[in-house]
Amino acid sequence: MSRSALVENLVEAACLAGEKILQIYAGDVAAAAKTDGSPVTAADTAAEAVIIAELARFAPDVPVVAEEQAAAGRVPAACRTFFLVDPLDGTKEFISKNGEFTVNIALVEDGVPVAGVVYAPALGEICAGAAGEGARAAKVVDGVPGAWTPIRVRPVPEAGLDVVASRSHLTDETRAFIERFKVNDLVSAGSSLKLCRVACGHADLYPRLGRTMEWDIAAGDAVLRAAGGMVMTLDGAPLVYGKRDQAEDVDFANPWFVAAGGFDPFAPAAS
Repeated sequence: MSRSALVENLVEAACLAGEKILQIYAGDVAAAAKTDGSPVTAADTAAEAVIIAELARFAPDVPVVAEEQAAAGRVPAACRTFFLVDPLDGTKEFISKNGEFTVNIALVEDGVPVAGVVYAPALGEICAGAAGEGARAAKVVDGVPGAWTPIRVRPVPEAGLDVVASRSHLTDETRAFIERFKVNDLVSAGSSLKLCRVACGHADLYPRLGRTMEWDIAAGDAVLRAAGGMVMTLDGAPLVYGKRDQAEDVDFANPWFVAAGGFDPFAPAAS
């Protein structure tokens, strides 16, 4: 299957999952706590079931690492190619009903997110991208994407950077990192929408000096890379995926990272 055909299938899977999420979102939202203390809702599990069924339909031989299955201890053996799924990123945003939650599906090959889709069903926004194919965005109405528009990171504005940061997890370390730059505007946003804001050229920098898991950001990272940007660790190296047997953390946990658009945030001229 070509990457363009794969992305089309991922878009369809994300939209079907979004439809299930919105059905639950329209009613009373109840949450339980997982073993790590993070919230989980019926929408998380229902959307994940939809996505896993769709992936099995069009890519039955590709293993899937999905957030809720991983929480239950169901993780495939290590492999070079696999899907990473976060069926509902931004559960806190879902519970508070501010609309800033997303469906995230990515394909990882040899540690690199080569294709991904990020869908915000309550906002009617979807972004998709693949290596060698570029990135694009569309509005979604009644579960169907409209006309696609190419997206690309932008050059750094003379007025300074527009920085997007986590609405729920803005740490002191993140604030200190942001202070290194000339900042025009600082905007909070939920879920992997932050990565899409950079990919679309609506922001320039998204630092996350706090805890995340691979499924939180893989799809947004794929879109950002396809749009000309990059997600890097604090030593300036591209973030890699499929991390297991980490001495300092659990499987699939990320180190602190910085997502940037049309510039290198670790170059001397950027500070």
